[in-house]
Amino acid sequence: MRTMIAAGALALLAGCAGGPAGFGSWGGPSFAQLQRGCGDVRDYGDDARSVYSAVFDAWVAKRHGKLTDARFCAFENELAQRHAALGTNADAAARGRWVSYLNDARAQALSWRAAVDPSLRGG
Repeated sequence: MRTMIAAGALALLAGCAGGPAGFGSWGGPSFAQLQRGCGDVRDYGDDARSVYSAVFDAWVAKRHGKLTDARFCAFENELAQRHAALGTNADAAARGRWVSYLNDARAQALSWRAAVDPSLRGG
């Protein structure tokens, strides 16, 4: 019995530590909901979790007044355009440019979120 309880607790912790599992857990909007707010739902393939992370952080900043709706949608639409141009490209150099852009976009979104989310501030 203790083994089952321990296994369940570990499974729960693993799910929590995995980041935005389920693309909208813990009361946050799903990836599709975030995308529909600015247009069409897009398929990011293997990059979906990373893109969701960036979009979710930007959404938190928007929800707290750091970003306007227009700026949030511009951010999201630029991600989609860059992914379509570079992220789906079979060329390794193009893929590398997409990954570099995505990392920069994630850092930007995280900085927006950190400005309004005290749990992300150091100290």
